[in-house]
Amino acid sequence: MTSKWTAEPAADLAAVTALLEMAENLGLSALLDSGDAFTADDAATAAHIPRQSAVSFLEALDAAGLAVATEPEHAYTGAAELPALRHAAGYVSWAMTANRPYIDNIHDILSDPSRAPQKYRRDGRRVAVSSRWIGSQGFYQAAFEEIAGAKPQRIVDLGAGAAALVIHLLQTLPDSDGVAVDLSDAACVEALRAGERAGVADRLNVVNRAIESLPDDPSPLAGADVIHAGFVMHDVAGRPEVLNAILRACRASLAPGGRLVISDAVPYSASPRERAFSSLFTYLHASSMGVALPPQPQWEQAFRRAGFTDVACRPMRMPTSRLFVVAG
Repeated sequence: MTSKWTAEPAADLAAVTALLEMAENLGLSALLDSGDAFTADDAATAAHIPRQSAVSFLEALDAAGLAVATEPEHAYTGAAELPALRHAAGYVSWAMTANRPYIDNIHDILSDPSRAPQKYRRDGRRVAVSSRWIGSQGFYQAAFEEIAGAKPQRIVDLGAGAAALVIHLLQTLPDSDGVAVDLSDAACVEALRAGERAGVADRLNVVNRAIESLPDDPSPLAGADVIHAGFVMHDVAGRPEVLNAILRACRASLAPGGRLVISDAVPYSASPRERAFSSLFTYLHASSMGVALPPQPQWEQAFRRAGFTDVACRPMRMPTSRLFVVAG
């Protein structure tokens, strides 16, 4: 019997992931992603390391095909394949780095599952980095295209993190304004800074709140043409009364003709394309985070209970991810 698994692609992906994580930890990702040539001196300054150390690391990136040496000597650009390689590496980084506490402590977690979500915490930065790498081609673009295509005047993003999606939309839609809602203090601070850097601060409102607070005070949602929630609704899906209240608040707050766009996940997809990653994603959420991902029919029932009449769902590139577009 011939197996679909072969060592060589796995070896390549493991090496690419390790090198890109090193580059991220050194602060070199922005240089590699800029599309502009940069020197070893630029890299040394960005990473706060000696020049010769920067030269050695950049030579390794060049040898691996992640950077391309240009003239003059020790000047580099990111490889044309870098976005695709970073997306692929994101899955390994999420599985093996972001979730390391769950992997290392699996015996303890399975011995006392009720304590796992409180006892073992992932490094938020590592989760954010790997999720960004996956999302760059795995789900971010699908949500962006859906929202941008609606040409909304007012956009609200729930669980916005550092507001990358909202900022990109505001840059694309100069007549729109946006609201980024997130529970993390650090993410909200970074969202404000990112809005300033992008030149959209005057059109971006950052709200530091949990989505569970929205039924009692839905003011951040008011008048939205599009409300987006990216991988945040499943955190409350295990509490149907909370999920229902949030969805009802969203529907009541939407402007006429508005829509709710949900990027989230379904459990244990049997599709050959999705099966392996979906299994890990589902299992880690259930066993270590205390989150049971709702199946697609359960998502759709929740939307309809909240009063929405039009519910569409389509798979996105990231295995197990789905884009729900809800209106009516």
